[in-house]
Amino acid sequence: MKDSEYGLRKELPGIAFGEAVEQVTAALKGEGFGVLTTIDVKATLKEKIDVDFRPYVILGACNPHLANQALSQDDTIGLLLPCNVVVAETADGSEVAIAKPTAMLSIAGEDATGGFADEAEARLTRVLDAL
Repeated sequence: MKDSEYGLRKELPGIAFGEAVEQVTAALKGEGFGVLTTIDVKATLKEKIDVDFRPYVILGACNPHLANQALSQDDTIGLLLPCNVVVAETADGSEVAIAKPTAMLSIAGEDATGGFADEAEARLTRVLDAL
């Protein structure tokens, strides 16, 4: 699976969905990120509009030190936080996609982020590499 202009992706063939979520959460922790929110897309779509969807979660990941750095520069940067990480089931395992902080925060401009986006993206790239 290819990266896009706004996201980093990695396929995890043979890794079950639940195990993939655990591995991603642990890798995020290793880079100083915690998971603030977990959105269970499958359960939400079933409950709200009675649609069946594959196992798919959106994790709202935050590195407190980097978030503080960004918020100290511009407190409205919170509109673009946390970093979204998707874990989804595929036909042969799971896949992980992470929103590129450099792309997401580019609308704020470099002056507003003070290098935060580059550091966050480097850490999140290492998360994918660790999987």
